[in-house]
Amino acid sequence: MNLNLSASLNVFKLLAKPSLCLPHATVSTFDDLPIPLDKAFATKGRLVDIRAVVLDKDDCFALPDHSEVYEPYKVRFEALRAAYPGHRLLIVSNTAGARSYDVDGRLASEVKESTGVEVLPHAVKKPGCGNEILSYFRDHPETGVTGPHQIAIVGDRLATDMMLANMMGSWGVWVKDGVVPLQRKSIFSKIERRLGPFLLSRGYLPREPTSPFE
Repeated sequence: MNLNLSASLNVFKLLAKPSLCLPHATVSTFDDLPIPLDKAFATKGRLVDIRAVVLDKDDCFALPDHSEVYEPYKVRFEALRAAYPGHRLLIVSNTAGARSYDVDGRLASEVKESTGVEVLPHAVKKPGCGNEILSYFRDHPETGVTGPHQIAIVGDRLATDMMLANMMGSWGVWVKDGVVPLQRKSIFSKIERRLGPFLLSRGYLPREPTSPFE
């Protein structure tokens, strides 16, 4: 069993501020992602400028324990790569690239070779690796990213991916049904499918991204 210490410690933040786990936009599956992603957030007159996208892997665009893009999503994945070329698209997974899980980096290499997209090596698992993600984009100024408000996080988990987005000051897109709708494998995922709508119905809202790099 590989414990996600980052998520465990951040549970206390979530208990104090439940809105940290809420998405700014929700889609059923990866195939429903709007491209460019600005479209997902440009409601109520908001002007959103998404310059980079961070993708979760497992149960987002790939089956768990698989390195390749799930076959029905390959067209959408390539469209996303075209819209956010080079270092503007980044995979951040709690398996591939997470040093406590992918110790020798083999999984990250397999995913990069299969998808053609950079996989971030990170010491802290989501949702605590925001600083490592922001450092990556600072190191690649050619992306045009000047702050977390220009980054969208896409993933299937509220307590890791969406909490990461809110803690970073970025935008979050929740892929609520995973890779194969209605075939959830985790009790946590089932809880989250109820939790998100419940919190929204109680008036909780995600953080509005506004800040440039400090």
